[in-house]
Amino acid sequence: LVPGRPSNYEAGRIMNHVYVTKTLDAAVWGAEMAAGDGRCRIFIVEPQGPVEDDPNVTDKKLPGNPTRSYRTRDPVLIVGEITDWIGHTDEQLSAMRAGLADLQRRGLDIIYD
Repeated sequence: LVPGRPSNYEAGRIMNHVYVTKTLDAAVWGAEMAAGDGRCRIFIVEPQGPVEDDPNVTDKKLPGNPTRSYRTRDPVLIVGEITDWIGHTDEQLSAMRAGLADLQRRGLDIIYD
């Protein structure tokens, strides 16, 4: 996976980073919230360069980086895929999408890339 590709979350945006997480829950949310009609996928990756805390979640609702989410300007190598993960309920997905739509309506759906 390399930077410079279209965003999975905002049409028309080219991403300068590849985003990764060390927690399965954050990975599941990322997969489920991504645009598109294809199968949600979660890859196991090895960053090929330095990573930094993802400023989109670090120190926001909770101090520090509790989601263990990071980003890099370098490629990440796919070394595997998690296929047996359990997704969120329809109610949880609807609530998350409603919250994201509300942020967008208020102009607060900012991605720091």
